[in-house]
Amino acid sequence: MKKYTFIALFCVVSIFAQQPQDTIIKTNTTLKSVVDSISVRKGLRARYNTDDLKRIDSLLVEAKFNSPLFDSTAYVLNDKDIVGTIPQIVTPELLKARLSEINATTPFHLEFNPALERVVNSYLKYRKKYYPALMARAKYYFPMFEQYLDQYDIPLEMKYLAIVESALRPKAKSRVGATGLWQFMYGTGKQYKLAVNSYVDERQDPVKATIAACEYLSYLFGIFNDWDLALAAYNSGPGNVLKAIKRSGGYKNYWNIRPFLPMETAGYVPAFYATMYIFKYASELGIYPESPKIFNFQTDTVQVKRTVSFDQISEKTGIETEVLSFLNPKYKIDVIPFVKKKKFEVRLPRDKVIDFLDKEVEIYALAAEEDAKREKPLPKYFEMDKRIRYRVRSGDFLGKIARRFGVKVKDIKRWNNMRSTNLRIGQRLYIYPRRM
Repeated sequence: MKKYTFIALFCVVSIFAQQPQDTIIKTNTTLKSVVDSISVRKGLRARYNTDDLKRIDSLLVEAKFNSPLFDSTAYVLNDKDIVGTIPQIVTPELLKARLSEINATTPFHLEFNPALERVVNSYLKYRKKYYPALMARAKYYFPMFEQYLDQYDIPLEMKYLAIVESALRPKAKSRVGATGLWQFMYGTGKQYKLAVNSYVDERQDPVKATIAACEYLSYLFGIFNDWDLALAAYNSGPGNVLKAIKRSGGYKNYWNIRPFLPMETAGYVPAFYATMYIFKYASELGIYPESPKIFNFQTDTVQVKRTVSFDQISEKTGIETEVLSFLNPKYKIDVIPFVKKKKFEVRLPRDKVIDFLDKEVEIYALAAEEDAKREKPLPKYFEMDKRIRYRVRSGDFLGKIARRFGVKVKDIKRWNNMRSTNLRIGQRLYIYPRRM
């Protein structure tokens, strides 16, 4: 138990280290619930009442919505996670009627199911306070999502997938390395031409990642000819969905194959349905969005002509660095690089574009001045664009392989979805080498 207690303490410190003092004080009262939740998830749920579970759920969701470290499992509720009595905020009769209304206008198959009812009521009971801020982010991202979903002939409702995946946080990272609004793993991102280098992670680029998500969803729909199954495959991969279809006896309805899907995927599609339902009936549920600080149509881009930081742009234009970071999430260290034969742009509030152009010479002069004084140079621009497949030999270990190719052990583990450093002779590893 001591091991799990340490993990819980670390999670709480990570989540709340930068919170106001009054929030930290309140957190002390929930620490025991987090530690106890480990026992709950180990099968001892009967010892806990609904209030305990509410505190556990609240802290986990707080982590999801307010931490840069993100995992969709914190949003997705599996059947085993919904214990105790969930109040009927939405009655079965009302839910059936509203699902029928949605179903009449969407290619998804929304039908009443006790599992979906539990998820909807659980979200409304324990997570309702997060939706106003989430809906404010949606007002920024959804119009852009809809533009590309329409171009690829994908149902516009698929925009809710980004909520389940990332809570609309473009810098969200899962525990296994999936990144961005649409949570692409490194290899899948490269497959859909999302570049990752020392300065830029295009999985965090809202536009490019959305285009990649549209291409991937179109590919999945081509396999299943069903958007519900494409949705399930987005989470677990088409292979798992095909196996679930076979194990179910050939059924191709999501609810019929659900018992044969991986546990997370079994909760993933209901999470999508529940999110769609809550967004569509938000006002009737007493949920009202916060006002966004800026809309996407109020922004524009300008190509940069030298390496420049957000701080330098902010100093000369008065644009807050937080705004620049929000509008330009693909830049990993808040620095826009300059590389010959490549184009890098900065997205700005439209009413500040003229200010940037007027001050452009001064911004670059400031950047040059600070570069000359910099004790440690900025990292070299390095594009990871060539993948090799390496066969593990006798005497190999990850550190040795990493040194050979000029990469980090943690990167090799991430590229190959490795949980440990153990290797076996003959094992194949994907590597994006810096040197050969």
